[in-house]
Amino acid sequence: MMAKKTSDPTSGPVRVGIYTRISTDEAHQPYSLGAQEDRLHSYVKSQDNWKISRKYDDQMTGAVLERPGLQRALQDARAGEIDHLLVFRVDRLARSVRGLASILEELDECGVAFRSATEPFDTSSPAGRMMVQMLGVFAEFERATLIERVIAGMERKAASGGWNGGNAPFGYDLDSQTGSLKVNESEAPVVEKVFELYLSEKLGTVSIARLLNESGHRTKLGTLWRPKSVLRVLTNRAYLGEVVFREKSYAGRHPAVVEPETFERARRLLAERGEDSARRRSNTSDYMLSGVLICGLCGRRFTGAKAGGNGGTYRYYICPSRAQLGTGRCSQHRLRADALEDAVMKHLIRNLKDSKVLKVSVEKAEQRMEGVRPKLQRELGQTERKLRDIRSSIDRYLRAFETGSMPSEVCAPRLAELDARKTELETHREEIQGQLDSDDSAADLEEVRDVAADWARRLEDAEMPLLKHLIRTLVREVRVESRASIRPVIHLPMVRVTSRWVGRQGLEPCPPD
Repeated sequence: MMAKKTSDPTSGPVRVGIYTRISTDEAHQPYSLGAQEDRLHSYVKSQDNWKISRKYDDQMTGAVLERPGLQRALQDARAGEIDHLLVFRVDRLARSVRGLASILEELDECGVAFRSATEPFDTSSPAGRMMVQMLGVFAEFERATLIERVIAGMERKAASGGWNGGNAPFGYDLDSQTGSLKVNESEAPVVEKVFELYLSEKLGTVSIARLLNESGHRTKLGTLWRPKSVLRVLTNRAYLGEVVFREKSYAGRHPAVVEPETFERARRLLAERGEDSARRRSNTSDYMLSGVLICGLCGRRFTGAKAGGNGGTYRYYICPSRAQLGTGRCSQHRLRADALEDAVMKHLIRNLKDSKVLKVSVEKAEQRMEGVRPKLQRELGQTERKLRDIRSSIDRYLRAFETGSMPSEVCAPRLAELDARKTELETHREEIQGQLDSDDSAADLEEVRDVAADWARRLEDAEMPLLKHLIRTLVREVRVESRASIRPVIHLPMVRVTSRWVGRQGLEPCPPD
């Protein structure tokens, strides 16, 4: 945040921008533009060393911020052309707490003070800045309340069977007149074919996607079918004539294209095969490197799988690009899970017990500390700018909803995304600020040795799923270039430990790919 400009007689007069506003019906305004300007001129004359350098005016509602005069004022504030922005009354600047807080926040970041000629509102003083912060709290509350109202409206619409916007699922189109779904006569038979192939032919999602592509079928976006596209068809309750909103299903106004019995059979088969996403998530504990194992050829994260061989069933890791699209897309090898997990565990424990590795890591951490603060400050500035952009976007959508220029079904999904992104950025900002506020230097070597030894003991004794949690805490990533070139990168909470390469170490070739 920039420091406030102060009135210093030796540095020249305080440059004041005056802003006046009336609505389009001037006859019903208590003060015309001319009357406001006269009063502002008188106020400026009463202040020491003030001089009017810019004038701005608007003749439109204060419910929106996209006003030409206001935007010029903000542009001049950003350019450093004014020191104060003066209005006759606060409601001339904005009609809502949220809008006012947004404007004052931007002025504050530019180092421009805000004054009202008729109210005790002066952001150059501590009390005035406190008022801005209080307005910000109220603005957040107002924003959250409005978002809740939008979502509640969408929930009521879903309960009445209406479609809440977004892309229509494959097999349907959106009827612009009714706002409901209607059957797409050319796509609906493909939906029925997917269920038939899955239930009658017992084909998996990979085989169905390949068969659809070979038959010339494409998704609604015109892209190739993928296993996930097929899975979305098999699990989408819209095909039962239902509308789902916030994990609740309601009877929709659109016709079904799949019989309930067929959909239920597919659901049971998905559960048995473990193809549904919920089932897959519950099985990931069998693979302690899931989420950290990265393909060096295509950049995707390996997934765990099982297959039968001459020696029975075995576990392995495979790159999803190869699994879904074949070796033409990614030629990465499959890796035996047991051998790879054993090699990584031995490497991790060995490094945690190696005093030389820990000593070198602490020394490198101390060197990095010297250049960390400038980088953190730049990152904090970037995060603040992103937050301002997110807040501006949220305000634009809310104003569009309030003025009726954009329906709730269009606003709400985007508002939910923006609100989630804002929360992430705020958390990241707090983390960066916490690091900047900390005066701690790199961890002491003895402390690092003690912590590393404790982690090593826990790894040797732990069982699933605790072992997987420990691995994800200590291993930043395991990058796989090939079976012979696998590199785990290890880190401790207090200092990163640079790891060495893991060679073949028992990673024998899997059965023929």
